[in-house]
Amino acid sequence: MIVRIDSLTFRYPNGTTALDGVSFSVEAGERVAILGANGAGKSTLARHLVGIERPASGTIEIDGRRTDGLGIAELARTVGFVFQNPDDQLHAASVVKEVGFGPRNLRFPPARRTELVESALRRTGLNELRDTHPHHLSLGERKRVALASVLAMDTPVVVLDEPTTGQDHASVVLLGNLVDDLATDGRTVLAITHDMDFCAEHFDRVIVLENGGISWDGPVAHWLAQVADMAGQTLELPQMTRLGRRLGWAGPVSTVAGFLERLASEADPAPVPSTAP
Repeated sequence: MIVRIDSLTFRYPNGTTALDGVSFSVEAGERVAILGANGAGKSTLARHLVGIERPASGTIEIDGRRTDGLGIAELARTVGFVFQNPDDQLHAASVVKEVGFGPRNLRFPPARRTELVESALRRTGLNELRDTHPHHLSLGERKRVALASVLAMDTPVVVLDEPTTGQDHASVVLLGNLVDDLATDGRTVLAITHDMDFCAEHFDRVIVLENGGISWDGPVAHWLAQVADMAGQTLELPQMTRLGRRLGWAGPVSTVAGFLERLASEADPAPVPSTAP
């Protein structure tokens, strides 16, 4: 397994408990969405994975090593973190310099650095913007630059904080394909998100945080089946699930592919009885 968290507790200086005994593990290649209402502790949990926050008690193990005593620079070799606000991590004078900063700082050989930077620019659709200053780009483009800078570091774990916020449809599709590709490559992806459509389409597992603890941990489809008929949910169900309910379908449908498959089956005419003797 790549990430193991055991009894993690964290309190802010004002005494507020943000995380209270959180425990879970994630295998290599898993795609895990971390959900919850504002203030549930999602971003606080993510910041622990890169050493920005340190636990009051409990342990974190990443790639076989406990994070106790490991600095942010050392953790950056294993965990790539894409902030919700890209301006919190962009600093270079051009896109290509920004994307190249991580692998250069990690002292990758020059040929490997070039390979990683070019691959990251291509995969995020930024090659034509490589010489542009990041602060001259739109929010969605800056978020892709931040993502590319993490991809270029080639970490086994990638953490995304609200990745679809401020992105247009094409960028969300590109991001979803990247998440799928990373998992295929054996890299672990954890995403903090309120975007239930993105979660349903591209993630295998859901961890729901509530009041600093885990209220659900399991497959996306099982979670949707449980919450589809529950009132008062703080997270909006995927569009396909809501549309299926409007059509009176039994059981949750969460993805576009699932919806089209169900629609085709509902539209199939009943077989005509044979009149042959």
